[in-house]
Amino acid sequence: MFSFSFKNRIAFNYIVSGSFLIAIVFLFIYNIVKYSVNKHINEEIQEELYKHLDDVSTDSNDTYLIQVDQWRAREHNSISVNPVFVQFYDNNKQLIDKSPNLKSSNLKLFPNSNNEFIDTKLNNIPVRQIQTTIINNNQVVGYLVVAMSLEDFEIVQILKNILLITFPLILVLLFLIARFFAGRSIQPVRTIIETSSQITKDNLQTRIPLPQNKDELFVLSENINNLLDRIENAVDREKQFTSDASHELRTPLAVMKGTMEVLIRKPRTQQEYEEKIQFCISEVDRLNHMVDQLLLLARFENQKQNVKQESIYLNALILDNLTRFSDKTESKKIKIIADFTDDYYIQSDNYLVSIIFSNLISNAIKYSHDNGEIVLQLEKTSTEIIFTVSDNGIGISEQDLNKIFNSFYRSDVSNHPEIKGTGLGLSIVKRLCDLLNFKIEVESKQNQRTQFRLFFSNFVT
Repeated sequence: MFSFSFKNRIAFNYIVSGSFLIAIVFLFIYNIVKYSVNKHINEEIQEELYKHLDDVSTDSNDTYLIQVDQWRAREHNSISVNPVFVQFYDNNKQLIDKSPNLKSSNLKLFPNSNNEFIDTKLNNIPVRQIQTTIINNNQVVGYLVVAMSLEDFEIVQILKNILLITFPLILVLLFLIARFFAGRSIQPVRTIIETSSQITKDNLQTRIPLPQNKDELFVLSENINNLLDRIENAVDREKQFTSDASHELRTPLAVMKGTMEVLIRKPRTQQEYEEKIQFCISEVDRLNHMVDQLLLLARFENQKQNVKQESIYLNALILDNLTRFSDKTESKKIKIIADFTDDYYIQSDNYLVSIIFSNLISNAIKYSHDNGEIVLQLEKTSTEIIFTVSDNGIGISEQDLNKIFNSFYRSDVSNHPEIKGTGLGLSIVKRLCDLLNFKIEVESKQNQRTQFRLFFSNFVT
């Protein structure tokens, strides 16, 4: 198999399809010319036949007489450009008379071919003849044969030869022209190849120049540029995530190391040892929690999750999550108000929805003041179910609202060092909402309240 370039393949495919079209056109032209010439010759022969039949008459003895003077006065008594040959036979098929231009030659009389056109030769010259019987009183009294040279038909053969010669020449010429224009047409493809070869992991800023014509190559170039944008953003997020993760993981390790170093500098009391060890255990727990959240986030960041579709009873799911945090709500003496007027069901993944609820409720408890109040509300409109989590805690500043879903971002950490966290909870919530096609909104006023709203459109009636 020959290996064609893309440009040559386009030209070749164009020629293959074009050759069929050209062949059909050539065959059409050839057959039309052939039909026209044949029709013209046949009409002339028939016209001559009728003329000479008018020159024949019969007597009372059924002997037919030829009006020789009228016949010989016709133009065919001399050689013309396309001469007509005429020959008469009696009923015994014996020659009676013939046109002078036959000279010593004779036209053949074919049996059983009355009024039919026959292609034959006269002195090796192709002619077409027709013969008819001369009838008197329902009896054959003779035969008339009229022939005409097929020199006019030579134009059909000449046309055939011309078409056979020009057909491959036209195909070669069309191939070269198609190859030239195909090369110009795929120039944007070369640009794509050259530009893409310059793109590496360290050079993701390069983009493919968009063609002037907004055709398929324009769309391809635009889509590749959009893909590069997404790849660049993903790489940047991965770098930022890796940087933040390493920093967040290094912090508790550094704290534990410092605590251990201080602990071994000199002998300590049992109470001091217990306090430091307990502190290290709490840091290990915090580290484990952070690693679990990082793994959970990486699971949805890097893998395509197979989302289950099952009926979820939202009322029960919310109450189950409240039970998990009952110790924290009791220790902070937080009042929980669950406003469920009806039963609410949605179609989604129970485990993933539970993670969303758990993170939202945990955040509301974490950032609420002692003796605060948290309101959990479910309501239904004609198109969706809305779940609202509201607290009257420390709130979020306006400039931080658009950052709270970023990994490791924690709002106003310096003013609230007592509130521990990893900054991954809301990032996980946002990732799962995108995965499950949930809409999430947040409203907040610093030191007043915070409200998260989840919108479920796939509810079960």
